[in-house]
Amino acid sequence: QVQLVESGGGLVQAGGSLRLSCAASGRTFSTYTMGWFRQAPGKEREFVATISWSGLSTYYADSVKGRFAISRDNAKNTVYLQMNSLKPEDTAVYYCAARTQPYGSRWYLLRNDYGYWGQGTQVTVSS
Repeated sequence: QVQLVESGGGLVQAGGSLRLSCAASGRTFSTYTMGWFRQAPGKEREFVATISWSGLSTYYADSVKGRFAISRDNAKNTVYLQMNSLKPEDTAVYYCAARTQPYGSRWYLLRNDYGYWGQGTQVTVSS
């Protein structure tokens, strides 16, 4: 069983920055693929970014590429999402997700690729 707890959300003006954190339980965190998703009001939950177990491979949605950065610290069982140049359209609840199956040969971009989810943290960007 994996428990995920997000933190770091809040209210920020357009152009500002936030850093989200996701603390995970479990002794094998270093083997998990981790992802960030977001869900805006009235919209489906969408993929934002993913990082491999080693941290060497990352992949981003086109909408955040160049502005967001995903990273992880396996010694702290934590994954991060640094969000820069925030836009009002980035407003959403942000969710951390964990995939515990062995890393394969494709990017994991779908909700069903992940078996564990955090409770979410609200990010609001004002114009």
